[in-house]
Amino acid sequence: MSRDPLNVLIRRVDPDVPLPAYAHPGDAGADLRTTEGSELKPGERAVLPTGVSVALPEGYAAFVHPRSGLAARLGVALVNAPGTVDAGYRGEIKVIVVNLDPHETVRFERFDRIAQLVVQQVERVRFQEVAELPDSARAEGGFGSTGGHAAVGTASATSDTSDEAADGGATGGNRYASVVSDREGQ
Repeated sequence: MSRDPLNVLIRRVDPDVPLPAYAHPGDAGADLRTTEGSELKPGERAVLPTGVSVALPEGYAAFVHPRSGLAARLGVALVNAPGTVDAGYRGEIKVIVVNLDPHETVRFERFDRIAQLVVQQVERVRFQEVAELPDSARAEGGFGSTGGHAAVGTASATSDTSDEAADGGATGGNRYASVVSDREGQ
């Protein structure tokens, strides 16, 4: 089911910056560009301006995500990924980038694509304090409790039940870190 696009008001802080745009049909994120050149030595970070500000409708937020191509090829990450742009914020969107490559300097030129902006509907909640939370299947398990990586302990090697296989036991499941393929435009 296709919906009409959400109208978002945008203002160019830099009159020459290209507006955020989707590189491919079906993309979730619109590319953000920097308006300033910058050079980051290994381990350095910088706050790069994008030259745009937005007015999101109430009930929406925008999230600034990294570009996978910059991460894979250059070791560039966002320090606070995803960055949150609240509906009430009207200032210029800025992106905090960091060079995680241990050896190479990264250079950004004016209008390089540096991040993606994903706009999503968000719920406003009312927190209701209780003495106890209801039970769940996960309970208090967190920080690696589901396994999924070779360095995380696995089930007994002698076990061979289908339930354990589905959960990452000795005969199945994903016990390895997954790698998402990189493609231009992300």
